[in-house]
Amino acid sequence: MSSESAPLSPVDFSTFVVSLASNVMMHLDEKEGVNLPLAKHTIDILSMLEKKTAGNLGPDEEKLLKSVLYQVRMSYVKRSKDAV
Repeated sequence: MSSESAPLSPVDFSTFVVSLASNVMMHLDEKEGVNLPLAKHTIDILSMLEKKTAGNLGPDEEKLLKSVLYQVRMSYVKRSKDAV
């Protein structure tokens, strides 16, 4: 079975958050070519989601979003310092 025809998992809030976080990490990867503005833009999207969904997430979703935001922010800060 080729990757093009492989079934995709259903999209839910958690997979959406993880997908955005993966994009951030891709933008911070030296092999892919670091793009700090795009990484920050995607972090800002995650931050906006956190604000707009406050009080409407299940405990696991809220924990995931907070954890992902912390991880990508710390990675962004580290990569920003490396770029200087």
